[in-house]
Amino acid sequence: MTMPDSREIRESNRQSWNAATRAHNSHKRDQAAFLRAGGSTLFPEEVELLGDVSGLRLAHLQCNAGQDSLSLASRGALVTGVDISDEAIDFAKTLSTNTGIPATFVRMDLYDWFAHAHAAGAQFDVAFCSYGTICWLPDLERWAAGIAGILVPGGRFVFVDFHPALMMFSETFQLESDYFCQREPTKWDDGVSDYVEMSGPALAPSGYEEGVRDFRNTHPAYEYQWPLSTALTALLRARLQLEQFCEYPFTNGFRFSEHLRAAPGGRFYPPEGCPSIPLMFGLAASKPRSAR
Repeated sequence: MTMPDSREIRESNRQSWNAATRAHNSHKRDQAAFLRAGGSTLFPEEVELLGDVSGLRLAHLQCNAGQDSLSLASRGALVTGVDISDEAIDFAKTLSTNTGIPATFVRMDLYDWFAHAHAAGAQFDVAFCSYGTICWLPDLERWAAGIAGILVPGGRFVFVDFHPALMMFSETFQLESDYFCQREPTKWDDGVSDYVEMSGPALAPSGYEEGVRDFRNTHPAYEYQWPLSTALTALLRARLQLEQFCEYPFTNGFRFSEHLRAAPGGRFYPPEGCPSIPLMFGLAASKPRSAR
């Protein structure tokens, strides 16, 4: 079977995310009231890596439905959120209006947005992305160059995501996949899942509701598995300087297997008796101040 080209893959993923986003938000109770009251969907790990963002221009890449974007705006950041999903961006704009928390949201393919921002001369003090992001991107060299291109000299990139080692395990937490994979993506005929339903209250801090039941996504999704070395090398080749790198023995929010153990703070750990392994990583990198 011939694999679709990169643009076709991203279009299929857009449609799959549109369907899944509606299901995801059906499980989250009155998010606007939660955010208006000072609630936040951010986890401590990204808050620590980001530091004080007050007054900073922040580009939230692959921002999904805007909950984290608005949580960052509540911390004083001037946020521009970008996502490929129409449903996610429409929801984010409505959520911004309903909370009274200002942010700018753009529906655009990330690579197209990098080109658009560069042509417009847009510059940011911080670029940020988190949780299930680069697995949807076909070219990490282009991704890293785009990040470097939108940052001011001295600007920072903060990245928190699930460790690629996690993708080696099945839903029953059995080791089943290679760590080093080919550049061709994996096609999932059942598309983006309703992982909010699987994770429960950990991904619904405003309160969990039953919402959509037995969600079936009719739009296939294509996912890439990138070794950590590929992402790090791409950032270094884009002349970003690595300042901090962390690995964590838990996932935040995402219970991809029912065998994971729930812990306070929306964390999930491997089953009892399983050796501790990295399930998540975080990094901060900066653009040299002499860069142009």
